Amino acid sequence: MPPPDASTDAGVGSAAAAADGADTLDLRLPEELTSLPADTGAGILAVDDLLDRVADWGPTTSAVGVFQLVPVRLERDLPLISRWMNDPAVSAFWELAGPEAVTEAHLRPQLDGDGRSVPCLGVLDGTPMSYWEIYRADLDPLARHYPARPHDTGVHLLIGGVAHRGQGLGTSLLRAVVDLVFEHRPACARVVAEPDLRNTPSVSAFLSAGFRFSAEVDLPDKRAALMITDRALRAVLRPGHV
Repeated sequence: MPPPDASTDAGVGSAAAAADGADTLDLRLPEELTSLPADTGAGILAVDDLLDRVADWGPTTSAVGVFQLVPVRLERDLPLISRWMNDPAVSAFWELAGPEAVTEAHLRPQLDGDGRSVPCLGVLDGTPMSYWEIYRADLDPLARHYPARPHDTGVHLLIGGVAHRGQGLGTSLLRAVVDLVFEHRPACARVVAEPDLRNTPSVSAFLSAGFRFSAEVDLPDKRAALMITDRALRAVLRPGHV
């Protein structure tokens, strides 16, 4: 049996983890977005910047250290991410075990796409230790399965190394990433996730991070727990709020 935290962190991202990686990218952009000019000098969002420049979000001080989302570069990061994907505790949920080409086939459509999904390394105190996908849930196939709202932002993650599991890092880093999303994406009112319903530790981690259970949804590869955290309720959902 994998460590509870490994199961929690590995299971968060399984809905977007088909080996070909294409399903994350198969919805059309709304016409109002495709008609916008690419120049953002006047403050208009470019169609290739659907997530408000994740690369520019910078570091944040979390409860467990200084954390930063760093967009993936294949030539630098593929061996590390592929190694994580071959860990049994991760592959049980992400289903990307195998040679590096399997992981590359999952990453490349996101890197070569229109920016609606940004794969990132999670770097804690200077050490790459987790993998994240920040994506536009309202433009993702997930939107077919729940009442999506414009700019809903989705999160997938896994904790990479065994040394970083079993410490509750998933919950702490989820809180930090949600705060980053709300700080840098002013149009986003909700962050969503869809862990496997059977993965009780994963669902528990999201609840501890301030998400609420919204519904059970049948996705192509699993029955999922739709988890949502709202900007307006973020403060009152924080653990320890009085």
